[in-house]
Amino acid sequence: MDEIIEKKRSIREDILKRVCALSEKDRHGKTQEIQDRLFSFANFLESKVVLLYMEKDPEVPTAQIIKKCYLIQKVVVLPAFKPEKKGMDLLKVDHFENFLRPGPRGVLEPDPAVCKVVPIDFIDIAIIPGIAFDEKGGRIGTGEGYYDQLIPKLPITTRKVALTLETQLIPQVPMEPHDRFVDILITEKRIIYKI
Repeated sequence: MDEIIEKKRSIREDILKRVCALSEKDRHGKTQEIQDRLFSFANFLESKVVLLYMEKDPEVPTAQIIKKCYLIQKVVVLPAFKPEKKGMDLLKVDHFENFLRPGPRGVLEPDPAVCKVVPIDFIDIAIIPGIAFDEKGGRIGTGEGYYDQLIPKLPITTRKVALTLETQLIPQVPMEPHDRFVDILITEKRIIYKI
């Protein structure tokens, strides 16, 4: 087990270096292509309630996606992390500004004082963050386990989608028994269906 943990740590470092090696212009262009692909993706277009995330580097940025979701009348849900319980609350965020605050993981998250909890069964599509992926839907996250706990709780009909740069794809993710897969990967070049 320690061997897998060490391998994942090494992959995280390698992917961070790869993504940081991209120029800001190149990374922005690739991110825009991913966003365009997402906004033409049928499962996304048909969804009403969208679970998104606020990224930690090198995850694909989502601020512009969130803002565009408001324009097309989607309900935006973001996680508020609870490190003491290794869990998260899913909260509806009505506006990008004034509804977010710095969270315990060093990223913005919904302010529970002004955002309402959304039952997990209401989520139509879940955009799952990650640092590295393989084409079978294997993912390496930050190593905190939040999304590995969330994914099996989502309804079976909820599509689990990852946004990733092609440079974040690896031949095979080393999986532990608790690790969970995503259904679909959207890159700047293609959509990969695991299902």
